[in-house]
Amino acid sequence: MEDEKFDAIVVGAGPAGSAAALTMARAGMNVVVFERGDQPGSKNVMGGVLFREATESVFGTFWDDAPVERPVIEQRLWLMSKNSVVSAGFRTSEFAEPPYNAFTVLRAKLDPYFAKKAEDAGAYLITETQVTDLIAENGKIVGVRTGREGDLYADVVLMAEGINAFATVKAGLRKDFTMENAALAVKEVHALPREVINERFNVSDNEGVTILLAGEFCHDMMGSGWIYTNKDTISIGFGAIVSHMVESKANPNALIEEVKAHPAVQPLLRGSEIKEYSAHLIPEVRYDELPRPYGDGYMLLGDTAGFVNFLYQEGSNMAIVSGKLAGETAAAAKNRGDFSATSLAEYEQKLKSSFVMKDLHDLRNAPGFFRTHREFFGTYPRLLNQAAKSFLTVDEVPKKQRRNEIFRMVRQGRPLRKMGKDMFDAVRAFW
Repeated sequence: MEDEKFDAIVVGAGPAGSAAALTMARAGMNVVVFERGDQPGSKNVMGGVLFREATESVFGTFWDDAPVERPVIEQRLWLMSKNSVVSAGFRTSEFAEPPYNAFTVLRAKLDPYFAKKAEDAGAYLITETQVTDLIAENGKIVGVRTGREGDLYADVVLMAEGINAFATVKAGLRKDFTMENAALAVKEVHALPREVINERFNVSDNEGVTILLAGEFCHDMMGSGWIYTNKDTISIGFGAIVSHMVESKANPNALIEEVKAHPAVQPLLRGSEIKEYSAHLIPEVRYDELPRPYGDGYMLLGDTAGFVNFLYQEGSNMAIVSGKLAGETAAAAKNRGDFSATSLAEYEQKLKSSFVMKDLHDLRNAPGFFRTHREFFGTYPRLLNQAAKSFLTVDEVPKKQRRNEIFRMVRQGRPLRKMGKDMFDAVRAFW
């Protein structure tokens, strides 16, 4: 295959790469996809939620035959102290029926399905092959260099190799993300009988639950945990900004063990068997530091471009939509016979017209806010739990005296002036 020419080369067979390859193959383009793992999904990790609408826009009614786990009917938020929880949530049986809202998934099962859809449409998938460098001529990307398949050339190269993006960074198409622009997430998958999961989470076979965790276990780092129900496993994990972990000298393995040992979490995992352990970096890039997602002969997709909405725990849907839009841009560029940066700038315009960049722009101040207001990940959950316990304790103390005690306790934990400033800063950051 050395020196062979294609219409497009896609680097990475995750959701973004497969969405791009499928879109271009459907448009009649000659496409090859490189995946460094032995199969798509073998090198990929995510918390485990796939959103229906974005996925359906590329892969159709995928839930009919895709290896999804459970439709999510309930989403909970747990704000935790060391031994208690203040919780909120939303549940509806409507999310268990078409049109679904979201599914829990396991990437090792799901990514091969997406890649097979692209192959069936005509894309050529090559696994166990690392793209070591990009080939440029006169400032334009014209191909890729691999140790196994030699040099391959194309009119356009779509980079979907993930957050580390070795070839992308090496070619100077994007700066390497710093410890401030990445989170380290660790995840375990615990096996339990389906009927046990159903009983513990109060669901039936075709219903799932997600729980977002925040609180003292974050140790004042910008981080969070999660619990997701699969068919016969439970996914549990924790992630935090890398620089905060370094500063706090936190051990990610110790942190997930702390989450698992919490009195509210431990009963959900009792009797389970750990089947998988994985760790992965996740982009946490400020909006004004996002790389330009296109240039002469190339486009950046998904995690490679930093498209993750940390506040809403969204990454896969942004990856898929970015792949779709990049594929459409490549097809239009082929029709024009122009793969210059001017032509591929259409990709950025499509992104700006989609929810991807609209949401990231809307939350552009949130990453900076939470990095400098870490009390939202430790102090406030602790105070909220202390206040709730005191408020709900029934004894001989008069209720007015109890309310005064709560007020004094909160004031001592965080002076009112600082609390007021925190709330004001939050309003400015989000609105």
